[in-house]
Parts: sequence; structure tokens; C-alpha cells
Amino acid sequence: MFKRVSKLRTNKITGGVLLNQKMTPQMLSTEENRQKLELLIKTFFNRLHGYHVQYNIVSKETLIDAQKHPENHKDLIVRVAGYSAFFNVLSKNTQDDIIGRIEQFLM
Repeated sequence: MFKRVSKLRTNKITGGVLLNQKMTPQMLSTEENRQKLELLIKTFFNRLHGYHVQYNIVSKETLIDAQKHPENHKDLIVRVAGYSAFFNVLSKNTQDDIIGRIEQFLM
């Protein structure tokens, strides 16, 4: 996916390009996986000349619980599309979109 996105002619796209990625906290629970993510990001920017990437690192279960019980997740901030926002002030449609984003897995 990073290879495909890096081929976009970002200088021809008004407002730039954004790439939203979602990862679960468990994916970064080991030093090895944190290093893999670091290498992936470095490769995207340094070798592939990527333009932009933003991450939500939160479990789907947490987001669903935050929809049902917003009072328990007042401090939950997520990346939306070029900006960050408190999850529980977003519209249900936007919340559903964030919940539905594909989760990435490091191998």
C-alpha cells in the first residue's frame, strides 16, 4: 500500500494526500514490532518519498465502547482526516468510519 500511495503525483493534488492507518495497541507491544513500524515509516518517507501518513493506535473494541459509553472515554482523541478530535464529539457517521478503517498488521 505504501508503494502505491508513494506513486501519487502529490504536487498535482490540491490540498495534498493523506493516508490514514489504524493499528491496535497490541501490535506495538513488543520492541521488535515497534522497530518494524519505525523502519516502515522511514522507508515510506526516505526511500519512497511518501507525503503524509497518520495513525490511530486504538482497538476496535475501545472505539465501540466509546460509542456506547462516551462518559468513560472523555479523553480519547483520534485522527480523523488531517486533524485530531475527541472521539465522542464526532458524529456517529464519522465514528463509524473510524471504527471501520482497516487495521494494519506487522508481520
